[in-house]
Amino acid sequence: MTEQISRMGRGLRIAAMGLLMAALAACASNFQADVSRFQSQLPAPEGQSFAVLADDPELAGGLEFSLYAKLVAEKMAALGYREASPEQASLLVRFDYGVDNGRERVRSSGFYRDPYFSPWYSYRSPYYRSRLWGFGFYDPWFDGGVDSYTVYTSGIDIKIDRAADGERLFEGKAQALSTANRLQYLVPNLVEAMFTDFPGNSGETVRITIAPEKN
Repeated sequence: MTEQISRMGRGLRIAAMGLLMAALAACASNFQADVSRFQSQLPAPEGQSFAVLADDPELAGGLEFSLYAKLVAEKMAALGYREASPEQASLLVRFDYGVDNGRERVRSSGFYRDPYFSPWYSYRSPYYRSRLWGFGFYDPWFDGGVDSYTVYTSGIDIKIDRAADGERLFEGKAQALSTANRLQYLVPNLVEAMFTDFPGNSGETVRITIAPEKN
């Protein structure tokens, strides 16, 4: 009987491990971002033009910034806004992005409650451009039984001003936790999350899940 119970215990542990790995794989397959958006009389697209500018002067004219700015421009154009030069645009879209240096996470014995679990927990992430911000996240990798790994915090910041008088019409921030720090992967997903159900409800923070690209 003791041996039978022992075999049952091993079987349950194996089954639980299989479920755990499946859950971890599911977490890794989708990109999740927390998106916060605020707007004040953002005009309808008809008759409106825009230009995407670097919110950080150090990024202006850079090839990498141009690549990501093009993604933002494509999203604006898909909404019906017309791209124009900064001198002729009626809307100026100021764009910034970044990723921090990462934080090492080490699992101790038993259940660990990461402070990011609480959506009300706040901190300021040490981006290499510190204007980007942070707020609470649920950390899926910690529940996956991983002993040690590095978590990176990435984010984008979009502001839309009326060119005629500089009035702020829209502010949006999107942030994500990941085990990858490649901006070429992170920024396109963050832009996709920002423009999902754009412009959203003013003052509301939502979690956007983006399915992985098909091979």
